[in-house]
Amino acid sequence: MSDLVLYSLDGCPYCQRVHDALDDHGIDYDTKWVEGLHSKRNEVKRVSGQRAVPVLIDEERGVTMPESSNILEYVERTLAPRAEA
Repeated sequence: MSDLVLYSLDGCPYCQRVHDALDDHGIDYDTKWVEGLHSKRNEVKRVSGQRAVPVLIDEERGVTMPESSNILEYVERTLAPRAEA
């Protein structure tokens, strides 16, 4: 099991951008697929305080991050340099 968990919704373009960035950098992560209905996303709400996806959990660094643009910046600045080292 990876230290990174991505909460994602199948067919979500914002989620797909995050998947693509992680994959492009060869970063290992686990995906937790969520329900289409916001009201059914209780696990996402429990870990992030909100029900929208994507949400990235970086257990090693103690980071919980929503919003694809923030996650993509985090991937580029924090995760990618370590993956490519």
